[in-house]
Amino acid sequence: MSASAFRALKIAVFGLCLLPLTILVLQTVGVGGLSLGANPIEELIHSLGKWGLKFLLITLAVTPVRKLTGWNWLMRLRRMLGLFAFFYVLLHFLVYAGLDQRFEFAVILEDIAERPYITIGMIALLLLLPLAATSTNGMMRRLGKRWKKLHRLVYLIAILGVWHFYWQVKLDTLEALIYAGILAALLGYRLVDWWRQRKRRGVVDPRSSHDRIAHPR
Repeated sequence: MSASAFRALKIAVFGLCLLPLTILVLQTVGVGGLSLGANPIEELIHSLGKWGLKFLLITLAVTPVRKLTGWNWLMRLRRMLGLFAFFYVLLHFLVYAGLDQRFEFAVILEDIAERPYITIGMIALLLLLPLAATSTNGMMRRLGKRWKKLHRLVYLIAILGVWHFYWQVKLDTLEALIYAGILAALLGYRLVDWWRQRKRRGVVDPRSSHDRIAHPR
């Protein structure tokens, strides 16, 4: 793909990533009869959180899709997609803290301490902070091998995000289970790919692995 074509693609993807927020803003101000429903603040909080989770899953899907299709240019979009995941998750928290709790930090801390799904969501947000802060090329060079180890936290963050959403929805868990299935498929692909790479490098001896399974100590 030429540089000019990729630049145009990147601008288009950037615009698409902002589209959910644009629609939510239009719904908030009631343009064209759009509405967030009877409880707009709650709907806004939930919608921003779901989009944060969706972008997180899309980011995790980039590498498997690239390996399956050979579209190497996808890797050049992964950082932007990951930052949009952080952006929507941060907005999710800020709307909760600002519009729902009016920045009453004592109440927010009490919620975090007493509601497990909020505790899990807060942990996921805090883990996202260093990933977003170290997403630049300069930080990649500065951290070296530690950068890759740090950014493996994204798998734990995704698990926490799905868990947070599942506990929050309470009764209608179908959407949360769909996200959990997608995440399981992505993590399963990563695990299989890691195992194949180890076998190709001669790190794993299939016979010894079989012996350990067949004759456990």
